[in-house]
Amino acid sequence: MSHLQRITKVFAIALIIGFFGVGLTACENEGPAEEAGEEVDEAFEEAGDAIDETADEAEDAADEVEDELQ
Repeated sequence: MSHLQRITKVFAIALIIGFFGVGLTACENEGPAEEAGEEVDEAFEEAGDAIDETADEAEDAADEVEDELQ
């Protein structure tokens, strides 16, 4: 590996580490948009859980009807 390639590689790694550092620092301070986004995520997760529960109940009911018909 040439000297220029080594310098380029070290610079690229330092740049990537810098971007991650800035990103992590920015994530620590939650603003109103971040809080709203988390509330939306939670609402969708709860809706998904409710849909899963309803689907499980429907499957159980269908299994009971199938058992009664046999």
